[in-house]
Amino acid sequence: MDKHSPIPPAAAPQPHDPRRLHVTAFAEAGATLGGTIPLHALPRLADECPLSNAETPVHWQAQGSIRQPAGQSKEIWLELSANVCLTLECQRCLQAMDEPLHIQRAFRFVHDEATAARLDEEMEDDVLVYSRQFDLLALLEDELIMALPFAPRHAACEPAADLQDSAPADEQPHPFAVLQQLKKTPPQ
Repeated sequence: MDKHSPIPPAAAPQPHDPRRLHVTAFAEAGATLGGTIPLHALPRLADECPLSNAETPVHWQAQGSIRQPAGQSKEIWLELSANVCLTLECQRCLQAMDEPLHIQRAFRFVHDEATAARLDEEMEDDVLVYSRQFDLLALLEDELIMALPFAPRHAACEPAADLQDSAPADEQPHPFAVLQQLKKTPPQ
């Protein structure tokens, strides 16, 4: 190598990959990841929301940090937030409805399942086991699925027409009412 050759530039640091996130490096760097991905990039969530457009934008952000409580070892933390407006079926009127979802969660990472189980009992925040190739987008998808309402409903709507046409159980004739009438009628 010629001594007058310029020194090659250092390789640009690789950005953190949300599909294979090194959680400790991410937290130690105090790094932030985020962006907008289409709903179809989260296929399990998309399957739960068949009325939603596959291109519906999911806005998300993750922030890593290290916390060190006084007299204790350092803790690896990840804060995750997301927003999306999904189209779901109202369980009352059976029509499409927009359902905005917002999540904001904090996760503490530990090195083994036993510690995670113990801390999960003691803390309100979620505890996850550390992984060198953690799938952050799978966690995002899990959290959004859990945020879906069990029975989505409009704030005010009427029951679907086919549900209105059926009479309530207390208005339907009793199955033995005909026999009761025969019993009251004298034989001829």
